[in-house]
Amino acid sequence: MKKLFALIFLLSINCSAYSQIENAPLSYPIYEFIKEMTVKKVIYGYDDGNSNLSRGEIIDYLREIRNNLNELSSTEKKLLSKYEIEFIPEKQNDENSLVIFDGKGKFINKIKEAFSDKFKQVYKFEKGDNNLYVNFIGNVFAGKELKPFIKHNAAVMDGGLRIRGTLFGHLGYYLSFSKGAIFGQGDIAQLIYPDLKYDFKFNENTEKLKNYDFTNAYLKYGLKPADNMDLTIQLGREKITYGLGYGSRLFLSGETPDMDFLKLNFKYGVLNYSYFHASTVGDFNIDRDKRYTKYFVANRLMIAIKDVLNFSLAESIIYNGRIDFAYLNPVLFYAFAEKSLQDRDNKNFSVDLQTKFLKNAEFSFSSLIDDDELFAFMSGKTDHTEKIGYQIGGFFYEPFGLKNLSLSLAYTKIRPYVYSHYDEKNAYTAYGVNLGHRIGPNTDEIYSSASYNISNWGRIEMEYRFIRKGNNVYDESGNLVKNVGGDISVPFRDGIDDDYAPFLDGVRVNSNVVDIGFRFQIIQNITFWLKYIYRIDNNITKNLKNDVSFAFFRMNVDY
Repeated sequence: MKKLFALIFLLSINCSAYSQIENAPLSYPIYEFIKEMTVKKVIYGYDDGNSNLSRGEIIDYLREIRNNLNELSSTEKKLLSKYEIEFIPEKQNDENSLVIFDGKGKFINKIKEAFSDKFKQVYKFEKGDNNLYVNFIGNVFAGKELKPFIKHNAAVMDGGLRIRGTLFGHLGYYLSFSKGAIFGQGDIAQLIYPDLKYDFKFNENTEKLKNYDFTNAYLKYGLKPADNMDLTIQLGREKITYGLGYGSRLFLSGETPDMDFLKLNFKYGVLNYSYFHASTVGDFNIDRDKRYTKYFVANRLMIAIKDVLNFSLAESIIYNGRIDFAYLNPVLFYAFAEKSLQDRDNKNFSVDLQTKFLKNAEFSFSSLIDDDELFAFMSGKTDHTEKIGYQIGGFFYEPFGLKNLSLSLAYTKIRPYVYSHYDEKNAYTAYGVNLGHRIGPNTDEIYSSASYNISNWGRIEMEYRFIRKGNNVYDESGNLVKNVGGDISVPFRDGIDDDYAPFLDGVRVNSNVVDIGFRFQIIQNITFWLKYIYRIDNNITKNLKNDVSFAFFRMNVDY
């Protein structure tokens, strides 16, 4: 063990590192900017199939964008300047930044500047390769159902702290926690703040005042052993995504509870390899004896050919009831290993392609093959073994010469029984929420979205989805009459269910969803959202139609 620590120490001395090892959360708008600059071919190398970026990587991208300033629109230049102040410490000064507790000046003057346009932080410490940053974080949501019950509404408020930084130039750390309260109808609160659906306190609902809490934390160690080589090891909890996708992703969408994981990333030249082993929980259950831990393990190899395409292969295993050392091996081929472990676990395989040869346009193909059903797919079968999902789509930036506008189009199809498993505890879920694409099995979707950056202070987003789904058939008492593979938690039952599993069989529901949002930041560090969502569900089988609409306001404080 002493030799191992000595080796790590020597590597640390002889290897360079990013200035900031800790990651920027996936909710940050910087990811939108980096995606758009990648498609515009202002920067290269970003892999949105493994999205999480360290602040050091973001700094490198911002510097690369600065070197290609002549290719940017006036709005993009303003966005670049804004993000440089936020992410590059050397760009911060007394004219553009404010640290509330820095021992300089009068505290009352700091409070007066709390609503200025300066970039703000509660506290920061910087000395050599060591730094510490503290921010206050908080949210206020206020939402109202417009249809069918206009009197239903809810308010959600929370607050907390985020502490982050890097030590010795190699070890990043991150901790955030927040506590919140809910007023009004819980179902409306869940609509305006979807993360509540997998919060334990919210679901337990045993206290007079509905409340919730969230926390994330991790340590991340990073090295650059050679030119164009990066190695990081991360242990902790944060939101992550895996695989490609527009609107939602087939492999790991990130629209789920944050998992606790050990993650390894290795990047060298055209190769980008990633592995992680994570733990999560099963469905929420009042009975403590029925609660359990489940594990999600995945690896992904991406080959990036500059100006041509990115090609990746990935696999995942979901298992429960033990910690298996085979799945702690980061370089093992799990599809074969799972068979040698007596075929107990839920295994999946993915193939992704993303073009890079066109400026301002990319096309992508993403697939998910549940279990070993590739040969069933190739044979053209339509029975329950053909557990295949795929998405094909494109992302277009500044189409037809329209500056600061991005468009996305995608078609997704997911066959019956995809994501399910004969052992219900191994379903492709965390806290009962699908880890993959939000539409679930026996469903397809046409997705389109448009986003426009008004300036560095505002962005308009519009989304339209047309969804067709085949639901399982139940009688009036709630008993399952016919299983068509439409529910991720109901697997195929040998000897009971029909082997023939046609797509969209069962209770057919067609849905139209419109989502319109406006995000703006009049005051630095305080972001506002206005959002309106309208959904029409047309039950073709039962000739019933139901429409729901709601609107909400959100204010996010990040000082």
